[in-house]
Amino acid sequence: MKNILYVLIGMMTGFVLAAILLVVTRLPGGQPVTLEPAPTQAPVVIQIIGAVVKPGVYTLQDGSRVQDAVDAAGGLLAEADSNSVNLAARLEDGQQINIPSLGGSALAPMATSAPFAVISTTTVSTAEASTLTPTAASSVSLININTATLQQLDTLPSIGPVTAQSIVTYRQQHGPFQHIEDIMNVSGIGPVTFDKIQKLITVGP
Repeated sequence: MKNILYVLIGMMTGFVLAAILLVVTRLPGGQPVTLEPAPTQAPVVIQIIGAVVKPGVYTLQDGSRVQDAVDAAGGLLAEADSNSVNLAARLEDGQQINIPSLGGSALAPMATSAPFAVISTTTVSTAEASTLTPTAASSVSLININTATLQQLDTLPSIGPVTAQSIVTYRQQHGPFQHIEDIMNVSGIGPVTFDKIQKLITVGP
């Protein structure tokens, strides 16, 4: 009798263990967790023009400010009117930033015109220019800032090779000057320089 009892107890224990094992194996399994990399923000591409050291197109990180664009362009020129620009403004992709000069207006978009012709001019020294009256200045062959070459622009007082190139680049990007005062829109040319050259330049034919 004892042997039979032991056998029955062993069989019941086996049935219980089998039932527990069956329940455990049929429980739903969890899904594996996959770690995704953090999304990367696309950079912004902007153009900065006006009174900065190196106007041009720059690629900056998303969330950058106008100050970051100014820094990328080498900083502000001495004649830059920084108070008229919100340096804390957030940049947007494709945005153009225009830094105006003191005593001058910001650059305004203009249509690009045909290639410029070359004209002959007579150079006038700085000392002679300071003594010219408006009538006397009109009798001198003025330099047409819309058509003059780099060499001709370089002969103007306070206009070196770098500023002469800036004038030519401005013409190519924005078209001819409408008034001689518009030359102050060019980087590196402020009211002081304009006073020295205004009697020597023209925008006429």
